[in-house]
Amino acid sequence: MQTIRYGGDYNPEQWPEEIWHEDVRLMREAGVNLVSLGIFNWGIIEPAPGEYDWTGLDRIMGLLHENGIGVDLGTPTAAPPSWLRRAHPEIRLVDFEGRVLASGSRHGVCPSHPVYNEACASIVEQLAARYGKHPAVQMWHLHNEYGWANVDCYCEVSAAAFRGWLAEKYGDVDRLNDAWGTAFWGLVYRDFDQVEAPSLAPPGVNPALRLDWKRFSNDAHIANYKMQRAIIARHSEAPATTNFMVPNCKDMDYFRWSDTVDIVSNNHYLVAERDEHEIELSMSADLTRAVAGGPWMVMEHSTSAVNWQPRNIAKTPGEMRRNSLAHVARGADGLMFFQWRASRAGAEKFHSAMLPHGGTDTDVWRDVVALGGDLERLSSVVGSDVAADVAILWDWESWWALELEWRPSVDLEFRERVEAYYTSLWKQHVTVDFAHPESDLGRYKAVVAPSSYLLTATAAKHLHGYVESGGHLLVSYFSGIVDEHDAVHPGEHASVLRETLGLWVEEFHPVHEGTRLALDAAAESRWRSGPVSGRIWSEHVRLDGAEAVAAFTDGPDAGRPAVTRHRVGAGTAWYVATALDDATGLRGLLAEVLDAAGVERPTGLPDRLEVVRRGPFRFLINHTDQEQFVPDLRGADALTGVAYDRGVPVPAGAVVVLAHAGS
Repeated sequence: MQTIRYGGDYNPEQWPEEIWHEDVRLMREAGVNLVSLGIFNWGIIEPAPGEYDWTGLDRIMGLLHENGIGVDLGTPTAAPPSWLRRAHPEIRLVDFEGRVLASGSRHGVCPSHPVYNEACASIVEQLAARYGKHPAVQMWHLHNEYGWANVDCYCEVSAAAFRGWLAEKYGDVDRLNDAWGTAFWGLVYRDFDQVEAPSLAPPGVNPALRLDWKRFSNDAHIANYKMQRAIIARHSEAPATTNFMVPNCKDMDYFRWSDTVDIVSNNHYLVAERDEHEIELSMSADLTRAVAGGPWMVMEHSTSAVNWQPRNIAKTPGEMRRNSLAHVARGADGLMFFQWRASRAGAEKFHSAMLPHGGTDTDVWRDVVALGGDLERLSSVVGSDVAADVAILWDWESWWALELEWRPSVDLEFRERVEAYYTSLWKQHVTVDFAHPESDLGRYKAVVAPSSYLLTATAAKHLHGYVESGGHLLVSYFSGIVDEHDAVHPGEHASVLRETLGLWVEEFHPVHEGTRLALDAAAESRWRSGPVSGRIWSEHVRLDGAEAVAAFTDGPDAGRPAVTRHRVGAGTAWYVATALDDATGLRGLLAEVLDAAGVERPTGLPDRLEVVRRGPFRFLINHTDQEQFVPDLRGADALTGVAYDRGVPVPAGAVVVLAHAGS
């Protein structure tokens, strides 16, 4: 990609052909250079088994190419045709409670069923053979939102596939029994054929079984993608992708997906009623960049409201531009929307679009055209990196494991702690990378582990080496507790981190809902800026080399360490045994850790002024309703050409992108 890709899902099959010419003319006016085509048209191009009608697709592909608009060509396998489900009712999805789901929507099929996969292979072969060399095809878009509604299926075909997956993974059923701890309750297997899918059952289903089921279900979708990708590769050299849903799809482990796609692409939609939802957008973008290992693209976001939230609130003036440029600031080399033209029928007819129902005399359309101009001016950002000195650890498997049944508290939520730490860093104008616990962390000055309940021995060893080599590590409570099978690490709690943190945990003490635990910081600590309290959790921490930075003053662990610090080699490891409130405790503690690690960041700026450095640009995004002034910066605004020499004013709700910015 030499320019930022700009466009959206295009569904010409919903419109008479005379509309297509108007669409293409308006696409050119808006600066659209790429559209996703054919994602849901299986029943149109194959109206009956083995019968194909390429007339419409041929014409629109030619029209787009003639007008210089590239195609991200979809394989339509997310919406199998009605005739396939009718002829083969055995492929229909079976849910957790054993109910066979009816048709009428997309994704309603078993991802492991050979009939479905053979039908996928057939239509992909036909599509790739016909369009593999077509000059309009710049990318391939395989399937759509793997795992959206059929993340897993509990039919007997899936259960049999799961047993085969287990046999391949463990080789011997005794190894499975050992890994899963099946001696508990005497649930020992004598043959892989005795393993059932973990559907609706009495409470207390083996958590190791549930974890492996999630891994298997994830791999079933990866297998479908790889099958389609291999077919495409025989006919086309264009890169391929599928649209992820980071971070809002809990059940797909996108770190396992990252090596299968040529380009990482992501769908992101604001949760409209959420306070400060721009922070969650930033988190999504940063996490997608981590999955990609560099630049990526937005495959879907919205110009305004969506159609599927409880209250579908329209975006405010300037919000679509801020959202879009925040994605670019955090690594996106493509900005695509769902969809180009708003639909008149179907489930998503109230979803916003680049060309809304009101047509071109609308604020949305004018914003779409203006954004196209902005992206053209920012083309030199393509391929550049985002500057980040801090990493937050993220692991989908830890998310899965933490939120299985019978944990010590219902308030233990993976994203709650991750988002608490991310939000505090965001408001301190710290750009972060996300990283898997077993990845190389050596380039980061500081690493935060907010929710590492599942932590392998390998990951723990990496973290120790990181600190010993001079890194600064901050770990939150209930981390390092279990291994990859959800078995407690041998010995005391947090034993795999004992040498790194200089402590161990004797007992967990979750607290009542609404309870606040007061903390008293040590006199020499710099992080306390007022009354500090925690909630959700406390622990009986036993020091083994670490020093207490703060202690609980009430609750079940009154007088015991609440925040600790341990110097290991050239670095320092911190531990927090409660959920600190951000206003005083968490923000102040993070500031001290960042200062100790030498992490530079702007100071004196309002919390909601977003500051991100990517390549030659510094993005200043004002999420407040008042003008903000950033002192000590100079440079030219790449969007307007205005030069600044003594600080930069950022109007309310606006974006300034400084080129060659200096201080």
